[in-house]
Amino acid sequence: MSRAPVLRVVEREFTVWRRLWRASVFSAFVTPVLFLAAMGLGLGGLVEKGSGDVDGVSYLEFITPGLLAATGALMAAGESLWPVMGGVKWMRTYHAAVATPISASDVFGAHLVWVSFRVAMSSTVFIAVAAILGGVVSPWGVLAIPAAVLGAMALAAPLSAFAITQESDLPFALIMRLGVFPLFLFSGTFFPVSQLPDWLQPLAVLSPLYHAVELCRMATTGRFDGADAVGNAVALVVFIAAGCVWGVRTFNAKLTQ
Repeated sequence: MSRAPVLRVVEREFTVWRRLWRASVFSAFVTPVLFLAAMGLGLGGLVEKGSGDVDGVSYLEFITPGLLAATGALMAAGESLWPVMGGVKWMRTYHAAVATPISASDVFGAHLVWVSFRVAMSSTVFIAVAAILGGVVSPWGVLAIPAAVLGAMALAAPLSAFAITQESDLPFALIMRLGVFPLFLFSGTFFPVSQLPDWLQPLAVLSPLYHAVELCRMATTGRFDGADAVGNAVALVVFIAAGCVWGVRTFNAKLTQ
């Protein structure tokens, strides 16, 4: 996978997005911010009146990193299912790319770079607005942006690898409903993992979103634990590496037939 071909594919994606970006503004920027305001300020006020702080911070401060990581994961999942099938089956832009000196591995790498860029843009806006609302209390909060990108890539890599093997998009809705959305409930997004039944708590470590939420929460609250931070980062890198190995294989198998 060489750098120049990857950047060429990313440039193509950016050119298309530059013409159509208005269609994604609401889902990528406005919806997460509105959800943060509703959950963090609206519901948060009720939570704090009833039980006080959550894990030693206000509910707004608790939910901000969770929503940040969850928004990035949701965006990455959506961008790694239907668009991948579109590139290989409906619009066949991937086949057009590999007809040039660009390889299938380059196409896969460019897809991940582009998704990372999209998530980073959305996360930057989210963090800025959250800071204004009071959800980010530490200057280290900027580190939540790369943490959210890592979490997004931990989903984008394996989902892209899977998506390109499919002949129909029927499984994608099931993946979102039964796989991605339930992660929000078991990853410390809306409430601490410690509130889960004892037998479910160890399973949280199997969720890439959990590790992303933990890293984002450390950054936005400034409550770092060196060992936990390294452990969560390593877990995400393992998810990404496994997804990349699988993705290179499936993209090469599909696009070099």
